[in-house]
Amino acid sequence: MTDPTTNEFSEFSITQIDVDLDVQEILLAASQHDIPKLRRLVRTPSAHADGANVKDPETGYTPLHSAIAACEPEDAEETNGVNGAPANGDEPDANAETLKTGAETVRFLLQEGAIWNDLDNNDETPGCLARRIGAIEIYEMLVDAGVRAEMLLGRLEGYGLLSDGEDEEDEQEEEGADENEAVPELVDATEADVATVTTTGERLANPEVSNPGYLDSSLNITRDRILDSDQNGVMMGWETSIMQKSAQKLLPRPGLKVLNVGHGMGIVDGFFQEQSPAAHHIIEAHPDVVAEMKRKGWDTKPGVVIHEGRWQDILPGLVGNGETFDAIYYDTFAESYSDFRDFFSEQVIGLLEQDGKWGYFNGMGADRQISYDVYQKVAEMDLFEAGFDIEWEDISVPKLDGEWEGVRRAYWVVDNYRLPLCRFMD
Repeated sequence: MTDPTTNEFSEFSITQIDVDLDVQEILLAASQHDIPKLRRLVRTPSAHADGANVKDPETGYTPLHSAIAACEPEDAEETNGVNGAPANGDEPDANAETLKTGAETVRFLLQEGAIWNDLDNNDETPGCLARRIGAIEIYEMLVDAGVRAEMLLGRLEGYGLLSDGEDEEDEQEEEGADENEAVPELVDATEADVATVTTTGERLANPEVSNPGYLDSSLNITRDRILDSDQNGVMMGWETSIMQKSAQKLLPRPGLKVLNVGHGMGIVDGFFQEQSPAAHHIIEAHPDVVAEMKRKGWDTKPGVVIHEGRWQDILPGLVGNGETFDAIYYDTFAESYSDFRDFFSEQVIGLLEQDGKWGYFNGMGADRQISYDVYQKVAEMDLFEAGFDIEWEDISVPKLDGEWEGVRRAYWVVDNYRLPLCRFMD
């Protein structure tokens, strides 16, 4: 392209060509697993300040995508084992060296700040791609990168809240303090972790719905589902078998006290009632659900106490009154992971009997397998820190293709549900 008035290339055109060439050179080096060249390219000042996260405009591939895509076996039938192992197991794997250099390249890019969950134009993260082609070692590396990012986000968030509560005198005393002393949790954090954490954020039950927005919306409540006014799935009947299993584990015999946070369609509360609990407290925040509960007579069922409002407002009062429970279940909508962490670290410890059990609907990140795997590990670490042991049971989830008709977004796509059962540590 030339400027018709000067017959010279415009500065914009030259810059655009240089930028495109930079991008393609980085992506090519990534696909060739050429770490020395990648190191030079991503660390050399250029039009791209963040060379580890450039994108191909046609495919949306980042360097991570390119490095992983190059590991896909040419003949999937001959090389379809774990990490590209040959199906018959008799001959050395021709793809093993490619997988090895691919893993080394992925490790380098993550250290340089590559984003573990960036999406390409096919709506795949690098981890999704690694899982699809059977590069399990690389997939686990990306899961671990996601865990580091999410854990660091929690630490940064906690430090931010602490800072907000400091008075001016404390702030003046800390002026000039060493940076590592100010944030001791981050001393061992890598530059890549800090770069990546800003991209992950808090994952809501539905990332497009805020909790206040949900509570203000009108719900469409039918026999087999609850949808909000934007057709987002709040709760659906396919969850019944999961709720039944959870209720049986939490409340194995009659005469116990149970607390459920989030009534929804009343599925888990129905199974709790089958065990004739001595006390059955239910917290429900949405006025439409509360109205439906009363229409169905939940306020007259044996032992049932309905608390109308958000658990954040109700639970401190129960703790203050000395209420304790043998079993607690948590299943809310459009709340963040930090809300969930506050629930078990600040409230459950004051409400659960010493030998009691509690659980939750484990749907965090279930719209993508790698996100689901990341959140299991993050939750496990945070629960351990809060003083809880957790047991997992894998439950196969049937194909749900027909379940999403009329629903804006499929909030569950993974094959297996991991049912959590939590107790105080011995």
